[in-house]
Amino acid sequence: MVQRYKNIPVTDALAAERTQLAAERTFLAYVRSSFAFFVAGVSGAQLLESPLLLGVAHTLSGTSILVLAFGFYRLQVSRTVVRDLVHRIEAERNRAAPPT
Repeated sequence: MVQRYKNIPVTDALAAERTQLAAERTFLAYVRSSFAFFVAGVSGAQLLESPLLLGVAHTLSGTSILVLAFGFYRLQVSRTVVRDLVHRIEAERNRAAPPT
């Protein structure tokens, strides 16, 4: 953390780090949900004989891919927002610092 945020105040660095950790935790929740959808779909496909319920099982398996992709997208957006915020804080700090 120290090297990544060395040009911004400690409070802002800690806030950026907390935000990044929260985004990663949220991504892991998406992974967990995606895995649950996939397991439910595969289990349903193996256990069910009704064509309608088999379609639901396949839909759950397909939905797991969408949930995982959306979670990855949200993680990337969050990383971009934090990176842009850190750059903006660094730029403001450099502007406010007297020239040496």
